[in-house]
Amino acid sequence: MRNFIITVDGKRYEVGVEEVGAAAASAPAAVSAPAAAPARAAAPAAPAVAAKGEKLLSPFPGLIKGFLVENGAKVKKDQPVLVLEAMKMDNDITAPCDGVITFAVTKGSNVETDTLLATIG
Repeated sequence: MRNFIITVDGKRYEVGVEEVGAAAASAPAAVSAPAAAPARAAAPAAPAVAAKGEKLLSPFPGLIKGFLVENGAKVKKDQPVLVLEAMKMDNDITAPCDGVITFAVTKGSNVETDTLLATIG
Protein backbone atom coordinates (compact mmCIF):
# COMPACT_ATOMS: atom_id res chain seq x y z
CA MET A 1 0.00 0.00 0.00
CA ARG A 2 1.29 3.44 -0.91
CA ASN A 3 0.03 6.55 0.83
CA PHE A 4 -0.43 9.92 -0.84
CA ILE A 5 -1.62 13.33 0.29
CA ILE A 6 -3.97 15.01 -2.16
CA THR A 7 -5.33 18.57 -1.93
CA VAL A 8 -8.79 19.20 -3.40
CA ASP A 9 -10.38 22.65 -3.13
CA GLY A 10 -7.89 23.56 -0.41
CA LYS A 11 -8.68 20.50 1.75
CA ARG A 12 -5.99 17.85 2.30
CA TYR A 13 -6.83 14.16 2.06
CA GLU A 14 -4.56 11.24 2.87
CA VAL A 15 -5.21 8.40 0.43
CA GLY A 16 -3.93 4.81 0.53
CA VAL A 17 -3.54 3.09 -2.84
CA GLU A 18 -3.00 -0.63 -3.06
CA GLU A 19 -0.72 -1.85 -5.81
CA VAL A 20 -2.12 -4.76 -7.83
CA GLY A 21 0.08 -6.86 -10.09
CA ALA A 22 3.62 -6.23 -11.31
CA ALA A 23 2.55 -3.78 -14.05
CA ALA A 24 0.76 -1.53 -11.54
CA ALA A 25 3.78 -1.34 -9.24
CA SER A 26 5.52 1.19 -11.47
CA ALA A 27 2.45 3.34 -12.22
CA PRO A 28 1.97 4.92 -8.72
CA ALA A 29 5.65 5.95 -8.61
CA ALA A 30 4.96 8.79 -11.05
CA VAL A 31 2.15 10.07 -8.82
CA SER A 32 4.25 10.09 -5.62
CA ALA A 33 6.16 13.22 -6.64
CA PRO A 34 4.69 15.56 -3.96
CA ALA A 35 7.32 16.19 -1.32
CA ALA A 36 4.66 17.17 1.22
CA ALA A 37 3.82 13.58 2.15
CA PRO A 38 6.89 12.91 4.36
CA ALA A 39 6.35 16.19 6.24
CA ARG A 40 3.08 14.98 7.78
CA ALA A 41 3.87 13.55 11.20
CA ALA A 42 0.33 13.04 12.54
CA ALA A 43 -0.04 9.49 11.23
CA PRO A 44 2.49 6.73 11.85
CA ALA A 45 4.31 5.56 8.76
CA ALA A 46 2.93 2.34 7.32
CA PRO A 47 5.76 -0.18 7.73
CA ALA A 48 6.43 -3.13 5.51
CA VAL A 49 4.24 -5.89 6.91
CA ALA A 50 5.97 -9.11 7.90
CA ALA A 51 5.15 -12.06 5.65
CA LYS A 52 4.67 -14.35 8.65
CA GLY A 53 2.09 -13.92 11.34
CA GLU A 54 -1.67 -13.77 11.61
CA LYS A 55 -3.34 -11.17 9.44
CA LEU A 56 -5.87 -8.74 10.89
CA LEU A 57 -8.34 -7.88 8.12
CA SER A 58 -10.99 -5.18 8.07
CA PRO A 59 -14.40 -6.73 8.81
CA PHE A 60 -16.16 -3.92 6.86
CA PRO A 61 -15.41 -0.71 4.95
CA GLY A 62 -14.56 2.34 7.02
CA LEU A 63 -12.10 5.02 8.12
CA ILE A 64 -9.08 4.32 10.34
CA LYS A 65 -9.87 6.70 13.20
CA GLY A 66 -6.90 5.92 15.44
CA PHE A 67 -4.63 3.36 17.05
CA LEU A 68 -5.09 2.03 20.58
CA VAL A 69 -1.60 0.50 20.79
CA GLU A 70 1.78 1.55 19.39
CA ASN A 71 3.21 -0.09 16.29
CA GLY A 72 5.46 -2.95 17.44
CA ALA A 73 3.66 -3.38 20.77
CA LYS A 74 2.91 -6.77 22.31
CA VAL A 75 -0.82 -7.45 22.24
CA LYS A 76 -3.09 -10.10 23.72
CA LYS A 77 -5.89 -11.96 21.98
CA ASP A 78 -9.14 -9.88 21.93
CA GLN A 79 -7.28 -6.69 22.97
CA PRO A 80 -8.61 -3.61 21.10
CA VAL A 81 -5.86 -2.36 18.77
CA LEU A 82 -7.48 0.25 16.51
CA VAL A 83 -10.67 2.21 15.96
CA LEU A 84 -12.49 1.82 12.64
CA GLU A 85 -15.32 4.27 11.92
CA ALA A 86 -18.20 3.01 9.82
CA MET A 87 -21.57 4.69 9.34
CA LYS A 88 -20.64 7.40 11.90
CA MET A 89 -19.94 4.76 14.59
CA ASP A 90 -16.56 3.98 16.16
CA ASN A 91 -15.76 0.26 16.26
CA ASP A 92 -12.89 -1.25 18.24
CA ILE A 93 -11.01 -3.82 16.17
CA THR A 94 -9.39 -6.49 18.34
CA ALA A 95 -6.31 -8.66 17.99
CA PRO A 96 -7.07 -12.20 16.76
CA CYS A 97 -4.12 -13.66 18.72
CA ASP A 98 -1.22 -12.85 21.05
CA GLY A 99 1.92 -11.37 19.52
CA VAL A 100 3.69 -8.24 18.28
CA ILE A 101 1.57 -6.01 16.04
CA THR A 102 2.75 -4.40 12.81
CA PHE A 103 0.21 -2.00 11.30
CA ALA A 104 -0.32 -1.89 7.53
CA VAL A 105 -2.57 1.20 7.49
CA THR A 106 -2.30 4.79 8.66
CA LYS A 107 -4.66 7.03 10.59
CA GLY A 108 -7.15 8.65 8.24
CA SER A 109 -6.99 5.87 5.65
CA ASN A 110 -10.20 4.58 4.12
CA VAL A 111 -10.31 0.78 3.92
CA GLU A 112 -12.58 -1.76 2.27
CA THR A 113 -13.76 -5.12 3.59
CA ASP A 114 -10.83 -7.58 3.93
CA THR A 115 -8.16 -4.88 3.68
CA LEU A 116 -5.04 -5.86 5.64
CA LEU A 117 -4.97 -3.70 8.76
CA ALA A 118 -2.06 -5.34 10.58
CA THR A 119 -0.04 -8.49 11.04
CA ILE A 120 0.45 -10.05 14.46
CA GLY A 121 3.40 -12.39 14.81
